[in-house]
Amino acid sequence: MAIKQTREAATAPEALPEVNFSEFDGVRFLHLGTEWVQGSMLVDAPFDIELEYVQRMMAGLLFMDAAGVSKKHAMQLGLGSAALTKFCYKKLRMKTTAIELNPQVIAACQRWFKLPRDDLRLRVIEADAAYEVQKEQHRGSVDLLHVDLYDHDAAGPVLDSEAFYADCHDLLADDGIMTVNLFGRHSSYKQSLVNIAEAFGPQAVWAFTPTREGNTVVLAQREPSRPTRDGLLQRATVIEARWGLPAKKWLRLFKPVA
Repeated sequence: MAIKQTREAATAPEALPEVNFSEFDGVRFLHLGTEWVQGSMLVDAPFDIELEYVQRMMAGLLFMDAAGVSKKHAMQLGLGSAALTKFCYKKLRMKTTAIELNPQVIAACQRWFKLPRDDLRLRVIEADAAYEVQKEQHRGSVDLLHVDLYDHDAAGPVLDSEAFYADCHDLLADDGIMTVNLFGRHSSYKQSLVNIAEAFGPQAVWAFTPTREGNTVVLAQREPSRPTRDGLLQRATVIEARWGLPAKKWLRLFKPVA
């Protein structure tokens, strides 16, 4: 079957890759100048989450009261195809902030991936996440933090140090949760896990088994907790009913690291 490809005009600085798109069987994919998929969208359901690992990035909902989610603040470090940003803004009705370095990606998401324009609940900031997370205005304000920072080669996280994860920890509200996309089969994974545990404490860290593609989502809580299996199952049932995410399946693939 033919794949339709589209290329945005280069508007970003030379150091940043051009944005490329492909479309296959009702799914639109985002690329940064290579064949690696940086995100996707179901053309007929643009506010749903299509990729399995991106769905797992929403596992922080397992630690939240569903009734209060719309009063919370979500932040994404790395926009990708805006799947998480759109889901938090449109489906969860959260205040949502996204940090993205490449202005081409922001423009492409607005043009090709149905990202709404900024309003009172949505803000997309063109900035380097390494510096933006250190700003005082963000400290202690984020309830659900998504970290998905890969370059165009997708070789490993661009920001992955203990100091960076400490800054992420400081972004979170008292009961806040961070999820990070890592390559579980990559040599950097163990060190990434060590860095997260150093910043959050080992008792705060949970991890999924890798997806078929090798993505491993790691979750860290600002304040560690150990909900019961029944408690997690009750919340997973609500998540599936309200938002259509496969949360019961998560419980078979998700456990504390320590």
